[in-house]
Amino acid sequence: MLQRIQTIYLIVTILLSIALYFTSQDVEVLGSYRMVGMAACGSLLLSLITIFSYKNRPRQILFNKVNIFINALLIGLLVYWMLNLSGGISIPEKGIEFIFPLVALVMFIFANIHIRKDEKLVKSVDRLR
Repeated sequence: MLQRIQTIYLIVTILLSIALYFTSQDVEVLGSYRMVGMAACGSLLLSLITIFSYKNRPRQILFNKVNIFINALLIGLLVYWMLNLSGGISIPEKGIEFIFPLVALVMFIFANIHIRKDEKLVKSVDRLR
C-alpha cells in the first residue's frame, strides 16, 4: 500500500536521485559527464516503479536490490572521481555528490526491511485463515 513506511523511504530516495542528477552536472567519470546523471535517472525510475508495484512485494524487494547495486556503483564512481581531482579529498571543496547515493543506499535497505516485515505479516494472516 502507498501509506506504508517503505514508501516514505522510497520517496526520500527519489528526492536524493533528483538532487544527485542536478549536482552531478560537472562530474566527469571515465570521460563522460552523463554517466552519473544517467545512473541517477535509472535509480529514480526504478524507485518510482517500486513504489507503484506495492501489490507484489517480492518484486519490490528485487527492484530495491537492483537499486542498491546501482547506488553502490554510483558511490564507487563518485569516490573514484573525488580521488582523481587535484587538491586532495577536502569534501566542502569538491562537493557532496557521493553522499546522496550513500543515504539512498541506507534508505533502500530500510525499505527492504519493512517490505519483508509486511510480507511476513501477510503470510502469518494467511496462515490463520
